[in-house]
Order: sequence, then C-alpha cells, then structure tokens
Amino acid sequence: MRVLSLNVGKIGTLNHAGEIVPSAIGKQPIEDRVGLGLLGFTGDQQADRKNHGGSDKAVCVYASEHYHHFGERLGKPLGIPAFGENLTTVGMLEAQVCIGDVYGVGSATLQVSQPRQPCFKLGARHGEPRLHEWVRDSRLTGFYFRVLQAGEVQVGDAFELLSRGKISVARANELRYGEFDREGIQALVNEDALSASWQRSLRGRLLHAE
Repeated sequence: MRVLSLNVGKIGTLNHAGEIVPSAIGKQPIEDRVGLGLLGFTGDQQADRKNHGGSDKAVCVYASEHYHHFGERLGKPLGIPAFGENLTTVGMLEAQVCIGDVYGVGSATLQVSQPRQPCFKLGARHGEPRLHEWVRDSRLTGFYFRVLQAGEVQVGDAFELLSRGKISVARANELRYGEFDREGIQALVNEDALSASWQRSLRGRLLHAE
C-alpha cells in the first residue's frame, strides 16, 4: 500500500450545464514532500467548504486501480488525478479499507472517516453528467482520511496499518446506497470513527424508515 501520486489544487472554475461554478477539483501532482495539517495538505483548497474539507474530510483518497474501469466507460484515458483526489493510491481498495482504520504514512497518522460522496463536479470536469452516478453506483467511490497527527507526506510513501476498523468502506457504501438494512446501518452509526455528516445522514435514514 503506497502513495502513487500526491495532488493539491487551488480554486478554479468549471462549466456545469452552462453555469460557471467554483471548484478545486483540478488538482496537480506534487513530487516534493508536502506538509499535512489537521485540515489538509499545504497549498490545497476547497471551493465548497460545506461538502468538502474540514477535519473529517481532510484528505481525499482514490485508488489507481479504478482508473481503467472509468476510462473505458468514458471512452478516453484518464490522467491522474482525474477524480480530484489528494492521494492516488496503490493497494487500498474499498473492500479492504475499513472505517476507523489508522495508518501511518510519511510522518503523519491518518484515520479513515467515511466513503467519498461523488458530486456533479466529476461529470462537469469530464463532460459526462452521469459520471458521479456511475462512481456512486459502482461503489468505487474512494474515501476520506482525518488527520490524527500532522506530518509530511511524499509520493512513494508506504501506508502502515496501525489499527483496524470493523466495517469496510465498500460495506458502508452499500448501507448508504443499497437496500435498507436497519441492523447494519445502526452498527455503522455506532462506529465512533465515522464522520459526523455520515452519522447524521444515516440516522435520518433510520428515522424515515420507521
């Protein structure tokens, strides 16, 4: 498990259905060692601070293994970081990574907090408005880290698993988007490491099902 690409970006613009919207999805790879604080990498920005960034979503992660699948669906090769991720990884798939997993990477310590929720900006970037739905429905969403200990990270750094969670990112996605499973959703809500926003959304799903 390692960092294939480390990516940061400033706020720019996207054309979404004829409307110009701010976005920092257009990130660029950085070869140097980069500082990582509790709110993210030095030099990285988020245009929509309600849905992106913050302590629970400090680092966005996406697996390089998924690039071929979506490149085929889009009919074009995808260059890293096509999904606006901070870390493009090798060996960290949704079925293997769990909510609450703690990893050391570089001199930082990170914890998996929630799956990524793909939004319309993915489609706006690649000219395919259905792309965020494809990512969501495939459950190949990526995930977020919170930063437990600030440090520095560089391309090629290995992830060291320090402690293990119980519910995989893939399972969390299924509980959020799949058939209603009260027992499973309640177990996920009870995971202390799950982000506050996902806990609220899942509690809402439980409430509305009553």
